[in-house]
Amino acid sequence: MMQLRHFTFNPFQENTYVLYDETKEAIIIDPGCYEKEEQGLLNGFIEKEGLKVKYLINTHCHIDHVLGNAFVKRKYQVPLWMHKNEVQVLKAVSAYASNYGFPGYEETEGDKFIDEKDSITFGNTTLEIFFVPGHAPGHLIFYHPETSTCIAGDTLFQGSIGRTDLPGGDHATLLRAIKDQMFVLPDEVKVYPGHGPATTIGDEKIHNPFVGKNARF
Repeated sequence: MMQLRHFTFNPFQENTYVLYDETKEAIIIDPGCYEKEEQGLLNGFIEKEGLKVKYLINTHCHIDHVLGNAFVKRKYQVPLWMHKNEVQVLKAVSAYASNYGFPGYEETEGDKFIDEKDSITFGNTTLEIFFVPGHAPGHLIFYHPETSTCIAGDTLFQGSIGRTDLPGGDHATLLRAIKDQMFVLPDEVKVYPGHGPATTIGDEKIHNPFVGKNARF
């Protein structure tokens, strides 16, 4: 059965996820580990559990979610999977990383483009993929029905949604995508976002002020 471990990295308090199962195959989603200490925490867990990292995956490519891309690719010799609409988003990071306090950022490129027609398999685990743009032009989320788990990136948060004022963002698109792609999932599905605590689809359908039953914004 799939298991999940999350780490909170970098000043943006970004959630990095390691998914793995009984085969010890694993994937890393959105590595935000920039400092050596953060990289050590991630690698220490992987070594302790004896995991074999198969893929590196970005839900989207804003700076806080890709700071550890180069480290993960180099350390585990794995390809980077992402949506094709995120290519320019990822390329842009090197131009502004220093301004955000990350002068040592290492640029990376995607190795495989994925979209909602694909699925991701590692070990005995298969993740379904949904396209949820609006926060970023090529934002993907990943769903595991057997454990009612959704890795949501910066789409849906506990009581909030992803910001839409960055390049490629669109508020109406994000609201529609959450309702059409995420709110069709069962209420008990646990949503693991890119920042902050986990929530559930059912709770957000009722209480979220942006997309919930009594939305105020």
